[in-house]
Amino acid sequence: MTTEQKDIQKILPQHVAVVMDGNGRWAKKRFLPRTAGHKAGVKSTRRLVELCSIKGIGALTLFAFSSENWSRPDQEVSSLMSLFLSTLNSELNKLHEQGVRIRFIGDRTRFSEKLQASITAAEKKTEANSKLKLNIAANYGGRWDIVNAARILSRKLVNGDITENQITEQALTRQLCLVDLPEPDLFIRTGGEQRISNFLLWQIAYTELFFTDTLWPEFNDAAFDEALDWYATRQRRFGKTGDQVKGTPGRQTG
Repeated sequence: MTTEQKDIQKILPQHVAVVMDGNGRWAKKRFLPRTAGHKAGVKSTRRLVELCSIKGIGALTLFAFSSENWSRPDQEVSSLMSLFLSTLNSELNKLHEQGVRIRFIGDRTRFSEKLQASITAAEKKTEANSKLKLNIAANYGGRWDIVNAARILSRKLVNGDITENQITEQALTRQLCLVDLPEPDLFIRTGGEQRISNFLLWQIAYTELFFTDTLWPEFNDAAFDEALDWYATRQRRFGKTGDQVKGTPGRQTG
């Protein structure tokens, strides 16, 4: 039985969100600089994108660089920015050929003009693609996302475009990043840590959280299948009782 046939038999998430953690520790175990770990992690990222396309998962959101990561050593931040730029430029054509739509979420104003230009070019080139929606969170924070949405609503209130009673969960949700996509069904964090780290705080309110000790450069096909198999066993109730959803696992209960 092929991988594709096996996936048809199990419930797959529509949207997967990933915190790619453990690059530095992977490098340290091998007495290599942290930058070597980040470079090794690119291979895992490339393969995960391919797997999501093969399996028919519609959206993948990757936490590439958080708003808190600027506090890391200057040399590491500089290397990350260079790797970010080179990877984007080298992978763009292949991703476009695969039908991947690339979108960046976060405050990109702090990036260099060269990186901002590459980001804009990648988004424009792939905007009509629909095979996989690849969202890259860069200089992103969940709190930033919510505050930004609140600012938009406050301006509308001051301008008289909305009333106080129109400030609802739905209204705020419409101002957040990724509003056009289903909320993540599955959150994966590698590297052994068990926390959200300010990633998609609003959007993952009912997301299934999967934590693994696997370091990101070692996250391979088998590791992803383990996460998907675990997800398929989950009964997603969204506030209802188990009897109400009739024991149906995975996203079909949503």
